[in-house]
Amino acid sequence: MTDLLKANLSRRAVLQSAAVGAVGISPALRSAVYAAGSDAPEKAEVKIGFIPLTDCASVVMASVLGIDKKYGVKIIPSKEASWAGVRDKLVTGELDFAHVLYGLVYGVHLGVGGAKKDMAVLMTLNHNGQAITLSKKLADKGAVDGAALAKLMAAEKREYTFAQTFPTGTHAMWLYYWMAANGINPMTDAKVITVPPPQMVANMRVGNMDGYCVGEPWNHRAIIDGIGVTAATTQDIWKDHPEKVLGTTGDFVKKYPNTARAVTAAILEAGKWIDASLLNKNKMAETIAEKSYVNTSVDAINQRILGRYQNGLSGSLAKTWDDPNHMKFYNDGAVNFPYLSDGMWFLTQHKRWGLLKDHPDYLAVAKQINQIDIYKQAATASNTPLPKEVMRSSKLMDGVVWDGKDPRKYADAFKVRA
Repeated sequence: MTDLLKANLSRRAVLQSAAVGAVGISPALRSAVYAAGSDAPEKAEVKIGFIPLTDCASVVMASVLGIDKKYGVKIIPSKEASWAGVRDKLVTGELDFAHVLYGLVYGVHLGVGGAKKDMAVLMTLNHNGQAITLSKKLADKGAVDGAALAKLMAAEKREYTFAQTFPTGTHAMWLYYWMAANGINPMTDAKVITVPPPQMVANMRVGNMDGYCVGEPWNHRAIIDGIGVTAATTQDIWKDHPEKVLGTTGDFVKKYPNTARAVTAAILEAGKWIDASLLNKNKMAETIAEKSYVNTSVDAINQRILGRYQNGLSGSLAKTWDDPNHMKFYNDGAVNFPYLSDGMWFLTQHKRWGLLKDHPDYLAVAKQINQIDIYKQAATASNTPLPKEVMRSSKLMDGVVWDGKDPRKYADAFKVRA
């Protein structure tokens, strides 16, 4: 067994060990897991906050499957009510880590909106899998996509209300980018409110908003309940976009670097397990649908994690499709690397929409927050492939390319802005 462990764990061995759940951590396993020469975790138990969303799955499954024990830690998932609550509990230390919005971490680090504290991103938890939902009332008037929404808003003047989940978060940035690409200025042409993810469907049901951007399953839930339609997916806005991250404070990483490494490795392996098979994805859906996690029906989760989409419209406008760019948690390691350019992108949008008054030192801030060295060690421990570069290039829905090379120019080039 020692020889096997000292070699790179095979995919099958990883899946089998995850499925049965490891109990305890043997000296042999420790030597394999900490191949980079690191020591045991400083904390035996960690509390990780999460919001009831499909993309909390790798955090939950790392605990449920016992993968955390392989790396010498015990993960205690803590269900939270709002992103503001997650922010506050991270800052005060009530949470050790959190499944959290990428832009929230960057906003707190720079003191946008109040709380200011040095923060850390350890890994990206998922790509893709969010969406923009428009109310059935708008859809009945022909507003079924961005262009049609802009046309309706121009023809029928009134106050249109849209919701995102946190002012500096991913959902706000996807919503604003999508609206702006369709000629709608979210700052002047609409009212934008903040609503916690699990409350989106209930608020749309009673007419509090015309549309929202949120993670699954709350877009598909609106379709099941007959109150909303999917106007766009976020992978349509940016294919393989960064979404939630494993976040903590800079102080935590400094005080407990081995714990940060171990937790990152465990969640990497959990993401690998989820993406490995349809069977695993369905098992994940059944698990996180439970009351203690997302608290919804399994059918609200298990379709879109397999890439099976429908727009919620009827008649000739009804559309179903298989999307290869659905939510992914690992994708052979392509998902999880904390690219500096990913973090920098959120800063460009914070500047674009007036959340930042001045240009920050984009690259310096990203280097402070994104813990690339710890990630690389966790990747070695979990046998996760690493990219060659710390930046990546992407083309968004409007054809504009983001590569992180000139963030000031990029941020200032948008015609629609605050």
